[in-house]
Formats: sequence, C-alpha cells, structure tokens
Amino acid sequence: MQRICFLMKIVPGQEKEYQRRHDNIWPDLVAALRDAGVSNYSLFRRDTTVIAYAECHPDAATAFGKVGSTDVNRRWAEWFQDVLAEHTDREGNLIEAAEVWHMD
Repeated sequence: MQRICFLMKIVPGQEKEYQRRHDNIWPDLVAALRDAGVSNYSLFRRDTTVIAYAECHPDAATAFGKVGSTDVNRRWAEWFQDVLAEHTDREGNLIEAAEVWHMD
C-alpha cells in the first residue's frame, strides 16, 4: 500500500461549484476508485488549493492508472475542465507532495 498526497488548483470563483459537484459525487466513480485499489481518499480545500490524500493498493501508479482508463473517470475529468485550473504537471503526472512523517 502506498499513501499519496497531491495538489490541485480550482479556477478562482469556482470554489462553490467544485464543492457542489463533490456533494453529489457519482457512485460509479466511487466504485471505480475502490475497484482500482484506492481507499481512504480525502479532499481538503483552502481557498483555491485542494489537497488530496489517498491510500493506493498496490501503489498509486497502478491504482490511478486503472481509474484513469475507465469511462466514468473520462466523463468526470471532462465535467471538471471548467472548474479545475491545474491537477497535473506538464507531463500529465499528479502534482505530488512528498511525505515527511507519518504516525500510525
């Protein structure tokens, strides 16, 4: 299992819409995440910065790779194009935050 933390940026002025869309998250997206090995997934927001945390089995590349290949993820990503300003780097990788310390 790999813990991952990554960052995203919301388009300024779209914070309420970002929240509204997550208040009604699609059950089939949640199922795809679980089926791919993503668990304990949380999003936190401060202004336009979103901090995401997830536990991935066996690792983040494998789990998010599986999710990324699903139709529901493609539809969700398209739906969020007007709300998210940044969620990957120039190579298409998640903008990760390095783990400094962890307590079980």
